Amino acid sequence: MTPPPPRGARVRAKLTVERLRELYPAVTELAHKNAFELLIATILSAQTTDRSVNLVTPELFRRYPTPIDLAAADPAEVERLIKPTGFFRAKTQRIIAASRALVDLFGGEVPRTMDELTKIPGIGRKTANVILGAGFGIPGFAVDTHVIRLTNRIGLVQTKDPVKIEFQVTSMVPPEEWTALSLRLILHGRRICDARQPRCGECALNDFCPSSLARPNRRLRKGRPIGEAPGSDIKLTR
Repeated sequence: MTPPPPRGARVRAKLTVERLRELYPAVTELAHKNAFELLIATILSAQTTDRSVNLVTPELFRRYPTPIDLAAADPAEVERLIKPTGFFRAKTQRIIAASRALVDLFGGEVPRTMDELTKIPGIGRKTANVILGAGFGIPGFAVDTHVIRLTNRIGLVQTKDPVKIEFQVTSMVPPEEWTALSLRLILHGRRICDARQPRCGECALNDFCPSSLARPNRRLRKGRPIGEAPGSDIKLTR
């Protein structure tokens, strides 16, 4: 007989942290050597895969290793380098503008506070939290469309407001888990918890996720689901 699901958002939050840590040991799949590279890679990751970003950034950063270099770059050359990521013209404008802001406002250094980071064009709370957490080890909980969807489906929150989600989830999870949890939720949303067709039968959270338990025809084996238990602030238009 399948045990009843645990009650309460705090219990589900604890289980979510533990299960997703097992599934996704690396908190971010964006290749980077420093906070500047992470900032640019995160902007490029809008509406594309981390794999696509990782294919173009080695040559991009070889040619433009610092904010000063990228701020003075020829847009046509940058467009050519990042074209595989999609929306390459808009993204070129954004990463050059962000680099110029780093030079003009912060002496070419990536700042370490939310207030300062969100002064950079193309950087909202979500991207700033990624940079703070994955770039500097400063706890931050990034909220994008995947995180909004999953935190509601799992029953951690009952709101679509990103700021409310950030503060509600961080009140239930230790600070040292904030960054990792948010980035793992994004990965899980991309791979398993699809917006239209969530793969509940393969989800490591489906024995306590209210949305999964409500779905019909969920196959179980020995009380556990059959299956393996193993990114945005930026709105772009063509």
